Amino acid sequence: MLRSCKHCGRIHDRNHDCGKKPKRARRFGEHDKFRNTKAWQRKREHIRQRDLYLCQMCRANGRYKSDGLEVHHITPLVEDFEQRLDDENLITLCGNCHEKAERGEITREHLRGMIAG
Repeated sequence: MLRSCKHCGRIHDRNHDCGKKPKRARRFGEHDKFRNTKAWQRKREHIRQRDLYLCQMCRANGRYKSDGLEVHHITPLVEDFEQRLDDENLITLCGNCHEKAERGEITREHLRGMIAG
């Protein structure tokens, strides 16, 4: 049966793969499922409270950023899933600083020092 493809706009058999159909999202792994748990939601809120609802990197540089906050795992979940709820492995960062930390522009040692300090 011929149909108008909603992905490419052409008319072809409904079983034809035009190559424009979006790929299915990957299956959720253990790390992705963890982020939806109540335990993570409670811990994330605890860390934000501990860090006074401020990006700790910006705060160390004399700026006070309180919007767009994310809680960052210093040691990533894929490296050590056991540290997923350790206070010493979590820090509040703004989106910009979080990206820098993920790329390694802010070292793990520096972030750990900020928590201990």
